[in-house]
Amino acid sequence: SVPKSTYKNAPKPKWHAPPRKILKPFVRAVMDFKMIQDKDKVLLCLSGGKDSLSLLHLLRQYQFMAKNTWGINFELGAVTIDPMTEAYNPEPLIPYLAELGVPYFYERQGILAQAEACGEVASICSYCSRMKRGRIYTTARAKGYNVIAMGQHLDDLSESFLMSVFHNGVLRTMKANYTIEKGDLRVIRPLIYVRERDLREFAETRRLPVIPENCPGCFEAPKERHRVKQLIAQQELLYPNLLRSFEKAMSPLYSKSKAVRNVADEEALKLDGILGV
Repeated sequence: SVPKSTYKNAPKPKWHAPPRKILKPFVRAVMDFKMIQDKDKVLLCLSGGKDSLSLLHLLRQYQFMAKNTWGINFELGAVTIDPMTEAYNPEPLIPYLAELGVPYFYERQGILAQAEACGEVASICSYCSRMKRGRIYTTARAKGYNVIAMGQHLDDLSESFLMSVFHNGVLRTMKANYTIEKGDLRVIRPLIYVRERDLREFAETRRLPVIPENCPGCFEAPKERHRVKQLIAQQELLYPNLLRSFEKAMSPLYSKSKAVRNVADEEALKLDGILGV
């Protein structure tokens, strides 16, 4: 587990106002895809990474904006799935969320041990993502939430897009706003226009309590994603607006789908290996 000393110098938890360079694209995505409606109950998938922690503060800021500007009121809660591995200990999130006053649901499930016990799991990352997703859906239903917010950003979607092209020959990436097959929950990704580097800067400068993760069950998928990330970074030196070009190219792919099995999103999740960055 993560030593307590890692967090002893962490500042007292408080809300931070996100800077314009991440707030503006966040709001644009929410409005473009009508992600949050009046009386919605939004459950954030909180891994403790820089992206999901930044999204927590963005959603909180948007609560005030939406209420005061458009008369939209929505509730906000968070859920963490603890797979119970020594390499990942999200327990410090419990007092953090309590101090912020956010309804928080901390779910423990020995996913890695379950995968190893099955013996014939083709991809532990894919298995883990499915198990986490199922637990998140169950928690949302039990607690009365109808919208699930996830923290994948523009870099994530661009990488998934290229990986799908390279490996499957299919133009595919994750959806921005869709209703799951059963029709009772929506999944939204409000960070689809936000750059990873801007989220990292926000998390570091505000000293958000980022939880390190080094899953021992993940091998090939992260290596492949890292290769694609490096490829994009190299090309971005030549084409500074490359990620915005990806954004435009992918826009027809992540439009809302209604109450159908989202095959594109399922495939992208297999590549990502984890729900809620």
